[in-house]
Amino acid sequence: MNYSLSGNWQVQLKDGTNHLMMLPGTLDENHIGYEDKVTKSWHPDETLGNGNESLDSQTIISSRFTRKYTYEGEAQITRWISYNPPVEKRIFLEVERARCLMLFIDDKKVLDFTEQTISTPHIFEVTKLLNGNNKVTFISDNSYPQLPQDEIVNSSAATDETQTNWNGLLGYIRLREENSTFISGIRVYPIHGMLKVEIEISAAAPYIGEITIQSDGLLESKTKKVSLLAGLNSVVFDNMSLVDGIRFWDEYEGNLYELTAIMSEEESKKVIFGVRDFGDNGKGKLAINNRTIFLRSETNCAEFPETGYSPMKVEDWITILKVYQSYGVNCVRFHSHCPPDAAFIAADQVGMLMQPELSHWNPKTAFVLDESFEYYKAELKEVIRMLANHPSFVMLTLGNELATNDLGHKRMDELLHQAHLLDDTRMYANGSNVHYGEIGCDRESDFYSSVKYFEDDLRGTSAAMDKENPGLVGFINNQYPSGKMNYDHSMKNLRKEFAKPVFSFEVGQFEILPDFSELKEFKGISDPANIRLIKDKVKRLGLPSDIWEKQVEATGELACIAYREEVEAVMRTKEMSGISLLGLQDFPGQGTALVGMLNSHLQPKPYPFAKPERFHQFYRDQHIMALLPKYTFENGELLAVDVIVANYGKKDLHGPTEYELRGNSYSVLGSLDEKCCPMGELTIVGKIKIAIDTFKKASRLDLIVSVDGISNSYPIWVYPKINLKCPKSVYETQIFDEKTKKVLEMGGSVYLSPASTKENLPNSIQAQFTTDFWSVGTFTAQEGGMGQFIDASHPIFSNFPTETHSNWQWWPMAVQRTIILPQRFESIITEMDSYAYMRPMTKLLECRCGNGKLVLSSMGLQDLQKYPEARALLSSIYVYMDSEEFNPMQNIEYEVIESLVRGSENIADNRITDVVSENIADNED
Repeated sequence: MNYSLSGNWQVQLKDGTNHLMMLPGTLDENHIGYEDKVTKSWHPDETLGNGNESLDSQTIISSRFTRKYTYEGEAQITRWISYNPPVEKRIFLEVERARCLMLFIDDKKVLDFTEQTISTPHIFEVTKLLNGNNKVTFISDNSYPQLPQDEIVNSSAATDETQTNWNGLLGYIRLREENSTFISGIRVYPIHGMLKVEIEISAAAPYIGEITIQSDGLLESKTKKVSLLAGLNSVVFDNMSLVDGIRFWDEYEGNLYELTAIMSEEESKKVIFGVRDFGDNGKGKLAINNRTIFLRSETNCAEFPETGYSPMKVEDWITILKVYQSYGVNCVRFHSHCPPDAAFIAADQVGMLMQPELSHWNPKTAFVLDESFEYYKAELKEVIRMLANHPSFVMLTLGNELATNDLGHKRMDELLHQAHLLDDTRMYANGSNVHYGEIGCDRESDFYSSVKYFEDDLRGTSAAMDKENPGLVGFINNQYPSGKMNYDHSMKNLRKEFAKPVFSFEVGQFEILPDFSELKEFKGISDPANIRLIKDKVKRLGLPSDIWEKQVEATGELACIAYREEVEAVMRTKEMSGISLLGLQDFPGQGTALVGMLNSHLQPKPYPFAKPERFHQFYRDQHIMALLPKYTFENGELLAVDVIVANYGKKDLHGPTEYELRGNSYSVLGSLDEKCCPMGELTIVGKIKIAIDTFKKASRLDLIVSVDGISNSYPIWVYPKINLKCPKSVYETQIFDEKTKKVLEMGGSVYLSPASTKENLPNSIQAQFTTDFWSVGTFTAQEGGMGQFIDASHPIFSNFPTETHSNWQWWPMAVQRTIILPQRFESIITEMDSYAYMRPMTKLLECRCGNGKLVLSSMGLQDLQKYPEARALLSSIYVYMDSEEFNPMQNIEYEVIESLVRGSENIADNRITDVVSENIADNED
């Protein structure tokens, strides 16, 4: 029998003020606390940004959401209760979730019944302490005395960057009545088709009797005679046979059973469990129920802006997990925190794999301090015990991005050994991205999840850490694009020392411009002042709302393209077990990292790029992929493409692979030989060969491949062979010198195309193909470019098919420099900027200058002539400038152009050479 203590309580803060508080709840929710403070540190690794000056504000927190109320320290929470305990019953007072918590009954301290952690329920035995009218006082302290405060507050369990370091009591707050000898725990472990059950019994006195186990999942019930001592006892039932035709718990399949332990008519307990095996398939790949799977994980950082804490109700978590599933997710990693039991109940029901972590983020001295080691030892034990019956609980790590010394690593090994002794049906690792992958794999861990293995990458994009060499690292921004990239080389080196499953870490982090429509959703404890600051800045800069929304969409489309390439690169890698994203949901802190298809409220953003079905097209268990050698072709080339199928689904795939290349009234269809694509395998199904030889005009095509009901498509651009020659009506130059001005003064047309270098473009940044990584506030060694916003309807692109956002055909041009303008001008290609800066930038613009007309490019197309897409773009520019449509509307003064492009006195070689001709207007001397 349980008695709820929910309702009104009195709370006294350390300043002596008293307030009425509704429980369950937090001080924030009860509008109790102080004003949130501006801070310049948000990341435990001080080598990162922690306070980019562009984000600074003296009065407003610009790097994260602001708490409307904040409080750190002791809060004394008190009420009188009228409760007469039944005779011969033991009474427990339980709080499902709290911070550091002490209990006093009539001002007398009550000892903990179980070890306290911030991730598991707080239980106190109050037998014989209640007499019908008692003063109950909690001391709730979110400053974590005698605990590893910094590690906890850095973690997602308590950081103000996401969950908030709330103070209060959450979930159930209740009195629980038990018999003098009662079943205090049941833990059910499915092991290789059999069942092991551990019964924990708390006896007030020695006890002799029987225990019976019954379940609809067992072939038969079993009974044991027991002789128990006073205190905690454990009774184990081993090797219990399951019923024939048992329904296994699996991804997306919440098959569950009940199990009851009976001591007497008065004493029995019931639990829900699922039958599944999870682990290494013996070949270094993750498997469930002996079926190799591909981990499609999403990182949850406890972003719940309305409450500031993880939901405590099962129905809320079912909603959350179904949103994840709609995007193709089959596993949720909980970044440096463990959500409440309700999350795992929901995951059990919907078939979601779960990977909690300890509330631990220490990038220097993890587990070195004794207080840290002892606390996390207790948290590890209590989390594993709490989650024992959840089939969804499959993996756990000791924290996020930990680093330490020899002592810390020795203690990591001890904790992993302890975890296996407690429960060997899960997989454990010493951390996620330990030492940022720089010291390789940990042999005691059951799996490895990192950004790299020593110097070998395991993801396609990361931020540079060296401000002397800024930008983004990884193949997506540094290697000419194809559909063939994988991590076979990295895995070959890794496999020399580690044979266990490997999956990538926090992949993605592609920043998207903020969607201001979310602002109306904030009704709870968070104030999105950081987002309003951006909105105000946009308004102040004079950007129309429709243009801003189109730029949001352009960054989102580009992010989606990059996410797909990240996912497919891992799926093309035979030895990898999956990928863990960061992430589908916006992260409100660390400089405001808006990287999601979903906003911070876990709602799809109101744009096509964010639709779940778009993401699910490539984030799925069965995927067919064309290994394109490149995305751009010249007419006359042969398209020769290997096709592979990654099948990590629940059935083999059979049939011929069908393909179609189509677009612009063009279509070629064909099929490859029939093939079986077995479960758990990466299968080569054949090679497509298509002669591309009928294109006289630049065209965008789609290559569609399909097998047994699954399909995929890839964009391809085909350009006719071009004999490039600048029209005689256009003067083409790399410098803005007197000769160029003379042409303009005489009413001529000038194509100004400096080499794309810092020397030639003094007011410029180095751009990249993708949007920014995470945030420029955290990773300051990046320059801020957010991709291209293209005026796709402009006649300059009449011979260069394009969308309004960057796609693969733009890669050679996108990675060139972009000009920072002194003020906002109309651009044909706008380089979008991080919302930390919002500088007006351009890659291509046109204007009237003097008496003439000018096109200015920062892309250095004359130096990119080995790429057919660059030649095609330059040809399209020539055609436009030689036409009557070339009629710029805006005027830009000589002085402005001079400030953007260096003059001839600073350029060693100002000629445009090779395939680009230099032409001077006919009327020049």
